[in-house]
Amino acid sequence: MEPERDWKGRATLVDLLDRVFDKGVVIYADIIISVAGIPLIGVNLRAALAGMETMAEYGVMQDMDVKTRMWEAQDRKTKEVSLMDGEEIVFKMFGSYHYESGIYNAWKSGQLYLTNTRLLLYQKDFDEVVFQTPINKIKAITMRRETSFTGRDRNIIYLYLQGKKVARLSVLDIEQFKQELEFLIDKAGITLDEEIPSGMLDERAPNFLMAGENIFCRGKMWHLMPKSGILGETWKPGCLYLTNKRLCWWYEFERRIAFQIPIEEISAAVKERRDLSLVLKDKEVLDVIYNANGTRAVVSFSGRETDEWEKALNRVIVKGRQIEKEDKETCPQCGNHASVEELLEKGCARCGWISPQQKKQLKIKNVKLKIKN
Repeated sequence: MEPERDWKGRATLVDLLDRVFDKGVVIYADIIISVAGIPLIGVNLRAALAGMETMAEYGVMQDMDVKTRMWEAQDRKTKEVSLMDGEEIVFKMFGSYHYESGIYNAWKSGQLYLTNTRLLLYQKDFDEVVFQTPINKIKAITMRRETSFTGRDRNIIYLYLQGKKVARLSVLDIEQFKQELEFLIDKAGITLDEEIPSGMLDERAPNFLMAGENIFCRGKMWHLMPKSGILGETWKPGCLYLTNKRLCWWYEFERRIAFQIPIEEISAAVKERRDLSLVLKDKEVLDVIYNANGTRAVVSFSGRETDEWEKALNRVIVKGRQIEKEDKETCPQCGNHASVEELLEKGCARCGWISPQQKKQLKIKNVKLKIKN
């Protein structure tokens, strides 16, 4: 390695690291450590610092590099997951687990082990158990066909676990894996639920569903987010949900509900075609008109399933109007519209009419007061 001294300007940390890994650095140093002017320690340093590829190219540490790589490759082949006392491997197969932590989520691959006590996914390269669950904590199993981000359809196994948690798994032979898992659970005397509860098949749902809330419709939709600071209106990707209580949109990047409205506040859903940006032109857009603190507001969504969403929302609107109409009645004296409950219990606020039942209750109350007096 010939030393080079042709540096133009000052070297940054990036320049230094690039030089070390690409071409290497040779260090010559003579150091004397003195105390009170008296030399005590002398250091004569001659060192070569470079990436292993550069070292091997010049014949330095080549044998050690080959031996290290061979040892690591052999160690990975023989490395197996650590088992507990009395635990035995029943079945294993290459598979993946959908890992989530904060805003990070990804499929992590490794060996899926099914033992007599638990199910786990182990990554040999990192010597790490990515996922594990005892067999007796599995409450339900179901299989769904989904489209991956590459556009390829594949079967996914959903496990409903104790504590209302859901695990998503993908394996090479999903039928065989499901059969082995169900056989082991049956052998352990565990009875599975017939199906996973509504809404739990969606990994996002447990993060925002309220008590008694069920999902009617769900789908990937873009949402036109309002202005924020110096940023103007922007289309963002996420997932739209229609439940028995609200319409809400999940923002995937921030992993939160970024928009929601009660279903009774929705007044109309209209579909049209318009340009989303300079690049995305003539796309289907669904405008949802709703009541926001007494004023008319509009929120926009776009995606492949705008037709289905328009129909679903209009069904909710029609049903809500029918319920509202059934709950309304007219006063027999002045024709004022009011709720049935209000007319029967309080009477008419306009003319003072009260129902016969309420008159009886008032007479009884008056008689009791006279007896007391």
